[in-house]
Parts: sequence; C-alpha cells; structure tokens
Amino acid sequence: MLSRDEYLAAWSRWHGDTDPADSRWVHGWLTLAYTLAVPLARLSPLVATALGLVVAGAAVGPAAAGGGWLVVCGLLIGLSGLLDSLDGALAIAGGRASRRGFVLDSAVDRLTEVAYALAFWVAGAPGWLAVAFGALCWLPDYLRARAGQAGVSETGAISVWERPTRVVMSAFGLGGAGVVALLGIEVGGHDVVAVLVTAGAAVGCLLGVVGTTQLGVQLRRALGEETPAG
Repeated sequence: MLSRDEYLAAWSRWHGDTDPADSRWVHGWLTLAYTLAVPLARLSPLVATALGLVVAGAAVGPAAAGGGWLVVCGLLIGLSGLLDSLDGALAIAGGRASRRGFVLDSAVDRLTEVAYALAFWVAGAPGWLAVAFGALCWLPDYLRARAGQAGVSETGAISVWERPTRVVMSAFGLGGAGVVALLGIEVGGHDVVAVLVTAGAAVGCLLGVVGTTQLGVQLRRALGEETPAG
C-alpha cells in the first residue's frame, strides 16, 4: 500500500499532473478517501465502483418520496461519492490502477451524476434545471477528454466544480431540504422544500458555469489558436 503522499502523487499522474494541493477541498477529499482505503486494502476497486453506482441510483427513491426522506437521499448521495473516491484510492494506492479501470470509473461517475440530476427533478426542481445541472456535471470532463484527444496532456488547474463539489452540492441541496421538511418550517404557505431543492440545483448550475468557464480558459490557452480539425 502506498503512503498518502505517494498516493497523491500517483493520483496526480493519472489526472494529467493536476496537483491536488491546488485545492484544499480536493486535497482533503482525496485524503479522506485514502484514509478509508487503508483498512479496506483487500477490497476490489470494482466492488466499490459498483456499490457507488447502486447507492447513487438508490437515492432517487427517497428523493421521489420527498419530505423527510430527502435526508436519506442526501446521505445516500454522499455515500456514493465516498465510494467513488474509495475505488480510486484502492486502485491507485494498492497498485491496481489500470487504464480500463480509469475509463470505467469515469463512466460510472457520469452515470451517478445522472442519478443526482434525476433526484433533483423528482424532488421538485424544474425539469430544465435538473437537465442543466446534469449537463454541467458532464461538460467539464467531456472538455478534458476532447482536449486530451487533441493532444493536450494537462487537465488544467482544479476548478470550483470538480467531482467532490458536485457530490456535496447534491447531498446538501437535497438533504438540507429534507431537514427543513422534518422541522416543519413554512414560509407564507409556500412549499419551502421545493424552493430549497430548486435553489440547490440552481446554485449547482451556477458553480458549473463558473467552473466550466475556468476550465475553458485554461484549455483554450493550452490549445492555442489552432483551428480544430473536423
């Protein structure tokens, strides 16, 4: 098992030499994943990947139930995010990382984000806002992948809309609305829970736009002024 510093260095190599120290938030998230991985070193990364996807899908049910069930939804989303980070930590720190696993993990990440967007929708957020939220979860990684195909080896500095932020925004946006429902808070007869769910999705979209813009500026600089082929 690699040490924590060795794990962070290896993670950086697998992610285009992105330095996790550029963001205390991402650095802390990866450190938590490594801490969880150490006692579970014998667990297969594929098991953690599969569990993460199952748990994310399971969060949609409590979201549809609404009310206090949204707390359960938020907890399941947070757990799915931890499982996602755990599989990477198990693979990298345990010396079992592979290109196939890297691609599979990325694909599962996108599927879990579909579940997050769906949870926002069934919990009361407008359909167009939930779609926008999901699209902005996908767009940064799509841009990085396309830039890589164009020959860009760097992935750019860490933005405000990385995977940990998406998980936490989803978990708190939905789980926080559930807490309000359990407390029975009402404002002028309005459905406060639906308002909070919509606000959570809207804040996520705002962060998504900012983060994608940050990434776009960095990739534009890396790509130069060349006209893309095709």
